[in-house]
Amino acid sequence: MGGVSEPRQRALGRKLVAWWVLVGSLSLLAYSSNFTQDEPPEDILYRYESALVGVLLYTVVLGLLLAIASGLNLRDTFGLHPPESWRTALGWCFGLLVGMFAFAAVMEPLLGGGEEQGLDPSGWQSDRALAFVLNALVIAVVAPVVEELMYRGLGFTLLAPLGVAGAIIVIGISFALAHGLIRAFPVLFVIGAGLAFLRWRTGSLYPAILLHGLFNGLGLIAGVAGGG
Repeated sequence: MGGVSEPRQRALGRKLVAWWVLVGSLSLLAYSSNFTQDEPPEDILYRYESALVGVLLYTVVLGLLLAIASGLNLRDTFGLHPPESWRTALGWCFGLLVGMFAFAAVMEPLLGGGEEQGLDPSGWQSDRALAFVLNALVIAVVAPVVEELMYRGLGFTLLAPLGVAGAIIVIGISFALAHGLIRAFPVLFVIGAGLAFLRWRTGSLYPAILLHGLFNGLGLIAGVAGGG
């Protein structure tokens, strides 16, 4: 790694190991949960406890990420600066969003990944609207922010020595694994890799957060509109 001192290389290496431990732990937790528990209830997004558990989990993950990144320039490490051109970044966001939905639409009848994930709303229940809104905020705001900080932020920076293509592929795989799903793996890989590509192409994490939030939010809206 030209221009990087040996002590810094060792420090970054230790942080990469810590990041892998976190990703691996989340993946094991997700797979063990999905394989040992029954399918999620159809009304999971209408339960207050679902939102509470989500907020608590992402708070813990965020704390661990900040601990791993301690001593580094957080703004540069996480990519927390605007893209050079928001116009170009939004163009990439739109193109990738269309591509992600198109790929998911093609794969869903073949693999049923959306059904496996169990987050498709079972229609609209106006009497439980507040619980749904809270869960929607977790899925469309909290999750995209924390997951982007983890994968396309810290993860992308630590994996950069692999080269752009290597980092994008590894990020896609690790993002998919952390969801603990099998049938949804191809779609999650494409989403994770696409977001990593956007992080590299724009040089900023903000477009990836925006795209991730839009994808999750529009997915929820589509689920409500199409639910029984």
